[in-house]
Amino acid sequence: MWRRIISSKQGQSLVEMAIILPLLLLLVMGTIEFGRLFGSYLIMENLTRSATRYGVVGHTDQEIRDLIADQNPFLRNDRLVISISPGEALRNRGDPLTVSLEYTIDLVTPFMSDILPNPFPLSASCTMMVEQ
Repeated sequence: MWRRIISSKQGQSLVEMAIILPLLLLLVMGTIEFGRLFGSYLIMENLTRSATRYGVVGHTDQEIRDLIADQNPFLRNDRLVISISPGEALRNRGDPLTVSLEYTIDLVTPFMSDILPNPFPLSASCTMMVEQ
């Protein structure tokens, strides 16, 4: 019986799979995790761009914050830190307006938290000149 198992080479496939499977899982889960992080970053970039554009045409800080909350479909608002500089009282025509967002996203893959900080910090900002 042992000779038949050894000569059939079925054990070789099992050993090869045992060697390759952890690397394959690392690659697949790393790709998924990177996609989640990059997707969240792109959402933040688009939010800062639209909020800054909304602010430079004469809207208040609260209206900018409301726009971000309304246009935010995926990010949790309790983890989102919004910074608007300068404040609405100090804005003059031609001055730069900067809207910055900071967000932390939890990593769902257990072994990725050994490589990357968990929760992973993301930040995005956009600056435009005030028009009104």
